[in-house]
Amino acid sequence: MFTSPPDAPRLPSVSVSPSAEIVEGSSVTLTCSSDANPAANYSWYKKNGDPDLQPLSKEPQFVFSSIQSSDSGEYYCTHINYCNNTFNVEKYFYISPPDAPKLPSVSVSPSAEIVEGSSVTLTCSSDANPAANYTWYKENQTLIQGPDGIYHFSSISSEDRGNYYCKSENQYGEINSSSLFVDVQYAPKPPSVSVSPSAEIVEGSSVTLTCSRDANPAANSTWYKKNGDPDLHPLSKDPHGNYYCEAQNRRGRHNSSLQLIVVHCPTMHLSQGSTVELKGHYVVIGEDI
Repeated sequence: MFTSPPDAPRLPSVSVSPSAEIVEGSSVTLTCSSDANPAANYSWYKKNGDPDLQPLSKEPQFVFSSIQSSDSGEYYCTHINYCNNTFNVEKYFYISPPDAPKLPSVSVSPSAEIVEGSSVTLTCSSDANPAANYTWYKENQTLIQGPDGIYHFSSISSEDRGNYYCKSENQYGEINSSSLFVDVQYAPKPPSVSVSPSAEIVEGSSVTLTCSRDANPAANSTWYKKNGDPDLHPLSKDPHGNYYCEAQNRRGRHNSSLQLIVVHCPTMHLSQGSTVELKGHYVVIGEDI
């Protein structure tokens, strides 16, 4: 029967799983491996300065089913091959103690001016063990929950302007971030136009045209008559017509119009000696009453 010749002594390798941060209460596996031929004997130890240290395990793997902070420290694997050669390989790992989330940090991207229609991302992060879950709010209205702390606007609108904050929480506690104001710039909406008084307008009376704008940054407004004349006061001898208000800022412009109808007072052209009726009485122009 043919057998493989024995290999020269080889240094074993050790690993810890998971390889990321180890959290108290999680399952952790230490593995010692070697391709020695014939197979080697293994023992796991935790360093504590005791010369009569007893092995934790005499298997290639040592498993913590629910690791604790007190398990933090330096561990080593003893590997004994067929030649009775002994190799020790050490591995240190730290178990993070549980902790409630710290005050979250919040940010908005892009950090420059935010324009309506653009893509915007809010990010919330917090130190916590175990890792925190995050909830985003807009003025106490819940938006999204999840472990990544990100809220994304694919096309932000003027209605999204406002104050936002996030909550970070795990089983050991929760904490809210400071408020983050998202300022969305947008072109003027179609302005709201009105005329006062809203009742019948009589020639010679005082009339006010009002243009209300919704824009960010604030918009300037200009009144025009459809013939292009921007001067509305005082009313001309022919004030009838359509007027419009144009609202404009650096993001754009919009206008709205209204129609102004002015009632002319009737006039009487009377000559000397003409007769008119006043409350049932007839008088002659020029006579004493």
